Amino acid sequence: MYNFAIFLYSIGVRLAALFGHKKARLMIKGHAHTWRQLKEHILPTDRYVWFHASSLGEFEQGRPIIERIRRQQPHLKILLTFFSPSGYEVRKDWEGAHLVCYLPFDTLLRARAFVKLVHPEMAFFVKYEFWRNYVNVLHRSKVPIYSVSSIFRDGQVFFRWYGWWYRPMLRRFTHFFVQDEHSRQLLESIGVTQASVTGDTRFDRVIDIMQAAKPLPLVAAFAGEAAQSAVLVAGSSWPVDEEFIIPYFNNSPQLKLILAPHVVSESHLAQIEQQLERPFVRYTQATQAEAAQAQCLIIDCYGLLSSIYRYATLAYVGGGFGVGIHNVPEAAVYGIPVLVGPNNKRFREAQALIANGGCREVAGGEEFCSVCNEFLSQPKALQAAGQASKNYIHGNAGAAEAIYESVFGNTGKIKG
Repeated sequence: MYNFAIFLYSIGVRLAALFGHKKARLMIKGHAHTWRQLKEHILPTDRYVWFHASSLGEFEQGRPIIERIRRQQPHLKILLTFFSPSGYEVRKDWEGAHLVCYLPFDTLLRARAFVKLVHPEMAFFVKYEFWRNYVNVLHRSKVPIYSVSSIFRDGQVFFRWYGWWYRPMLRRFTHFFVQDEHSRQLLESIGVTQASVTGDTRFDRVIDIMQAAKPLPLVAAFAGEAAQSAVLVAGSSWPVDEEFIIPYFNNSPQLKLILAPHVVSESHLAQIEQQLERPFVRYTQATQAEAAQAQCLIIDCYGLLSSIYRYATLAYVGGGFGVGIHNVPEAAVYGIPVLVGPNNKRFREAQALIANGGCREVAGGEEFCSVCNEFLSQPKALQAAGQASKNYIHGNAGAAEAIYESVFGNTGKIKG
């Protein structure tokens, strides 16, 4: 049944590609190059560690482990595979891996051919990745298989009465490094005991990002001295967020605003500018002197947001009135209060930060104004919320190092 489902899925992707579906077309085109990439770049003497991530978010969870292996095991090479074009197309040229490609569809023949060509020393699957044929072939080839930052829920197929057919695959993993105790207990309930709670490597990743963040002189010039004015950073904002953020800013002379919209398009930027009633500049068009005189800085490019949060007094992370909130830990790591919209229930970090006081949920514009006024008028409340954010992120870090030590040990040799 599983193999038939994979077959039907591959046919569906090919049909979608023929009818112009962009992601499907990218996937089929990428798959066509995978086998050539493997044959051209992987030598019989190479020692590869294989990391597989479904998409960009899972890649970010695997990245801290990859970087530790690169630093401490330079003789090992990294193969990084993606399932989704949204991951591969962004990271296909990432220098942290020796080879990046798509994962071929999980049929038995493809899995055998892939493992034979790669002959990995070990394999890491990030979070939700459980590909039956690849796991079975790796197991038969005596390749250690690790699941990292994995999380399990009661409703998943493995824990249903009909899940007996899928459970043997889980037993073939060498070890599960799960995010929480509930996941470990669920695995134990079906006889999978090779699991330990190490937490989520995303915390290590945001700390790594913070430590590697480069100063942004233009943003620093805009923010000025902390005592002069507060700075609200609205990250990954959508129009529904901006409908109440911008009016609040317009009527708050003590506040500066850095607005980093989720969609950077000329039409969206123009829409933002039409709503602003105080001096503003675009990041790519301003000098430091112009930025210093502005009251609103519009980030009209990508890739800076994680470094920009360091200049914030408080942050708003967008998406909570639509698709779901974006990266809350990316802001919280700097020890600042974070505000989010109501669509945050599926995001464990946001829920935990709300519980400990580092994050506040706002149901609309009126509550947003109230919370901002509270923080800006009560320095002790602002400081306490910021400290709660910092404590949560740093207190949950260490998963990547724990996983690395568990796999390689103090000797630096693979435990297997």
